[in-house]
Amino acid sequence: MRILIVGPSWVGDMVMAQTLFQCLRQRHPECVIDVLAPEWSRPILERMPEVRQALSFPLGHGVMDVATRRRIGRGLRGQYEQGILLPNSLKSALVPWFAGIPKRTGWRGEMRYGLLNDIRKLDKQRYPLMIERFMALAFEPGVELPKPYPQPRLRIDDGSRQAALDKFALSLDRPVLALCPGAEFGEAKRWPAEHYAAVAEAKIRAGWQVWLFGSKNDHPGGEEIRQRLIPGLREESFNLAGETSLAEAIDLMSCAGAVVSNDSGLMHVAAALDRPLVGVYGSTSPQFTPPLADRVEIVRLGLECSPCFERTCRFGHYNCLRELPPGLVLQALERLVGDPAEVAG
Repeated sequence: MRILIVGPSWVGDMVMAQTLFQCLRQRHPECVIDVLAPEWSRPILERMPEVRQALSFPLGHGVMDVATRRRIGRGLRGQYEQGILLPNSLKSALVPWFAGIPKRTGWRGEMRYGLLNDIRKLDKQRYPLMIERFMALAFEPGVELPKPYPQPRLRIDDGSRQAALDKFALSLDRPVLALCPGAEFGEAKRWPAEHYAAVAEAKIRAGWQVWLFGSKNDHPGGEEIRQRLIPGLREESFNLAGETSLAEAIDLMSCAGAVVSNDSGLMHVAAALDRPLVGVYGSTSPQFTPPLADRVEIVRLGLECSPCFERTCRFGHYNCLRELPPGLVLQALERLVGDPAEVAG
């Protein structure tokens, strides 16, 4: 059985989509899974053993361009028995339809009657988690999802990891604390730089080094964190945000002894690498998109106004994150992993 997945447009969602691929392989061990997704997602998909190939989709998020979708779809004719759509948009249903895939599965979304012929109506009460909404598409409607739920797991090649370490002249002479202070979604997901700096200072004094990860948009925030460290400690921090490719970031993060992250795509990458992880939540909820791993601590204040799921704070104060003290994150790290001296002892 050959299956085409139309993948999501966010890093975290793509990581969580692996739960669908795992369910499909459990149901159909010999099935072939290809994923049509943005080019940036290739490093994630290439590290998923369930995926045969990532098919690059050239259009940006939100772009209709029916002609391009028709051309891509017609190029895929006769290759698949089923198409499964993870986005809910009407435009995401066009390629499988143009490809003439016999069974086209997805949630109803933007009134996609006709484009889909295996159309599902989402019961948000039954499937509160995003991964449940992904996994359910691997089964017939109404089927009870098998438990325990699978967890995303990205495989790492030792050679490419060493190449990344060499490229950025990084050493593993001290345990690595990875910090992910960005969030492409918006400011309402970002724990303040001064709080990250306080965590970095405490852990560097305890024998760790700190690597900062993120996109090029996160580089200034990473520098702000570093500049808040005094000379002597600052030299044990490395701002990789915007310097690495996503592939290099994944490989380097696999070296981390612990990770502290906002609710972001990199948080889900860290979970899929099975790194001890502290997830910092503000405007969003771990009840919808929790990191899927065993060694996880969730830190949040749970103010009356959160979760609001807004990109910016409607009240302008961002207290759900600003008032979350570094001490709570340090305590969470202590529960997950000890410091080097404690480990040695």
